[in-house]
Amino acid sequence: MVNSIGELFDILDLNKNGELSRSELHVSARRMGWHWKQAPLLAVLDLLAVPQPISKNNFISYMTQIVEDPQGPFGKVLLNALHFSSLTASKRTDIPEPKIGVVGNENSKKQRSKLYDPPTTRIVSLLKRITNLEVANDYQKFLKNEGVDTLRIETDRAALLVIDPQKSFTQGVWMRSIGSEGEREVKPIQLAFDTCARWIHKNSGHIETMFTRCPFPPGSYDWDDAFTGVIDGKQLYFIKPGNSVLYPTTNGFREWVKRFMDNGKNILVMAGCTLNSCVRKSSIETQRYFKDRKLQVVVDLSMSGARSNNFIPSFLYGGSSAVESAVREMMGAKVWVADSIQWI
Repeated sequence: MVNSIGELFDILDLNKNGELSRSELHVSARRMGWHWKQAPLLAVLDLLAVPQPISKNNFISYMTQIVEDPQGPFGKVLLNALHFSSLTASKRTDIPEPKIGVVGNENSKKQRSKLYDPPTTRIVSLLKRITNLEVANDYQKFLKNEGVDTLRIETDRAALLVIDPQKSFTQGVWMRSIGSEGEREVKPIQLAFDTCARWIHKNSGHIETMFTRCPFPPGSYDWDDAFTGVIDGKQLYFIKPGNSVLYPTTNGFREWVKRFMDNGKNILVMAGCTLNSCVRKSSIETQRYFKDRKLQVVVDLSMSGARSNNFIPSFLYGGSSAVESAVREMMGAKVWVADSIQWI
């Protein structure tokens, strides 16, 4: 049993150098058997250690704040970790001239590009393999009937938020909680992560990009393997314990959006997982919260994933699938839903 905060630090500090690194934190947490109960603390300590390892004095200060704060790990202690309002946006020097069809133009009917067929091939092909031909074809028809198409967006007017691209959803506790069908069920999520990772690798430095992470036990909290070498080790992120990125209010998301809007951006593209849960909730609530600032939230379906079962029609959604219901709900809330995005 750990009797004091200082003793806890000494246990976590594996190399006994008086500093707690992120790698030490995760190894120690696994050795100590940390699980769901300790997941929020793991998340906050990991974030606090991003800029540099945590000294023993700082660790004691942080833990004291957590113990005394009614909001615990998601209270004021997060304000010590996050400085998103002062982050410098990634700049691009070769920004092309605006073109017809760019999201944000006054004539919304001209915002959808018809230059080429929407790239639904990969998800449709996957659905054919893991569900059936009817489900795949129905989803493709749904996107066409709803007018979900490719959007063209100027890189200097937008930022990207990738929601929860973590191992938990593809090989960790979340995936295992599904049961024996878990590996099959998460294949659309893995496809989305792979697509997202390739895009970030190709466009690194061109689009300001941020991430969220949901508190999970050690081993499941890490970034998905697709992002190995893609997400920098010093990358900050927003802790998101629920479905919406807007909570907790101390996680820095609001400040980040306000800052990039003050820098002239007015489009926030969201991707990640899961499409019918966190992506849906975060996009709708963000669109509503910043409506007076005229922020336009866009969801990129090509980089967003959901369980394969959520593409299957269900009586719970009036004969539609959970994904189709989510797309309709987002569009009804004035979130722009794109089959994919052509960045210019």
